Amino acid sequence: MNAALHEAIYRKYIAPTERPAGKYVGAELEYPLVNLARRPVDIPAVQEVVRGFAGRFHFTGQCKDDNGNLYSLTEPVTGDNLSFDCSFNTLELSFGKEESIAVLYVRFVRYFEDLQAHFRRIGHLLTGLGIHPYYKYNDYVPIANDRYRMLYHHLQSYPEYPERQFHGIPHFGMLAAASQVQLDVEKDDILQTLHTMNRLEPFKALLFANSWLDALPELLISRDYLWANSMQGYNPHNVGMYAADFADLDEYIEYIAGQSMYCVGKQERYFHFAPIPLRDYINQARISGQYFADGAWQTAEFRPEINDVGHLRTFKFADLTYRGTVEYRSACEQPVDAAFSLAAFHAGLAEEGDALTELLDADTVLYHHGDSASELRALLTHRTLPSFADRKALSAKLLQILELAQSGLQKRGFGEEVFLEPLFDRAERLTNPALEYRNALEHGANTEELIERYAALNVRAFAGKEQL
Repeated sequence: MNAALHEAIYRKYIAPTERPAGKYVGAELEYPLVNLARRPVDIPAVQEVVRGFAGRFHFTGQCKDDNGNLYSLTEPVTGDNLSFDCSFNTLELSFGKEESIAVLYVRFVRYFEDLQAHFRRIGHLLTGLGIHPYYKYNDYVPIANDRYRMLYHHLQSYPEYPERQFHGIPHFGMLAAASQVQLDVEKDDILQTLHTMNRLEPFKALLFANSWLDALPELLISRDYLWANSMQGYNPHNVGMYAADFADLDEYIEYIAGQSMYCVGKQERYFHFAPIPLRDYINQARISGQYFADGAWQTAEFRPEINDVGHLRTFKFADLTYRGTVEYRSACEQPVDAAFSLAAFHAGLAEEGDALTELLDADTVLYHHGDSASELRALLTHRTLPSFADRKALSAKLLQILELAQSGLQKRGFGEEVFLEPLFDRAERLTNPALEYRNALEHGANTEELIERYAALNVRAFAGKEQL
């Protein structure tokens, strides 16, 4: 790798961690927006709700798409944001960083209850499922802006690459919903954090599975499959887990140089092109890409530049970001009543990093049976546990991990342990939202009943921790 690329990657990813890490937490929650009439989302009616929300909560930083529809709103003091992800089928609430998860939760409750009440009036509902429960009734049209139009066009390009096998669902981003967490990290802790959290992924699959899709009936987490077998996963280094630990930061920087570019902003245009590893991309004299203009896709060439590193987009389960944080994005959206369970889980374990590393290094419940961390994650996304997995031992190990997270939250001192409560029940019964969802369907529950169940918000369960 040339020195200029090494420096550019270092400046983007490593330099922001050269400061003391705080206790800050950032959270992003994506919710399927369901038209209960089993029809596509009513965009004009939804826009009325969003405009009302913007006025009531003073979300003044607003972005409109080419059709005049609001797709992003920001509250300037907190940095909280309401947006639509990929299409108007999914609404995302993301929060400006705070030290206390309980503070974020208070704002979430206010936003969610307001939105849900107004969506109900137009026959819609936000629900806590990782796959849109009425995905068969939706329209799959990207938000009419440069980024989402480009992304969908890129995902649709998979037939041009017959050497790879794809699932043929390029609109998967318009039907899948995730829960994401960002935590500060210091330079000296980057590698341990990535290695340890990589080993944690199989256990997270057991706790947080919530993306059952009837087209993939044996998978409780379909999102791993959907990302890996799409154009996002054309280069496996761009998605999923890390296949091995890194010896040092230079080796990690080399790994990043092997991740693929597929889009870039140039000349006030948003180009996409055949995925190409970053180290090869910057050595090209010219690259041919496509951009949208005058109602059609055009082709033009552009010159790669070292600063284009800023446009590298990856979807690792644990990704170092330009903010000096690690973003955790392997988890499906959770039922609304457990909205901040994932943030609490990660924040608590981050406080107990050394103890978690020791616990996972010594594990024999899942590890030391011949499978790597990534192979175990793949096995545990299925409904049926692998033959070597002892249910009682698995339950006990999950409880150990949760007790460690609880201990870390107690050290943080914000009273956040309450947000772990739904996870202890899952660990004891060795269940998760996807398994509960599928079992309920098999026992006669109808989908609308489950939409309501996963949309329920029991604020009283958290009363007394913050002023609600």
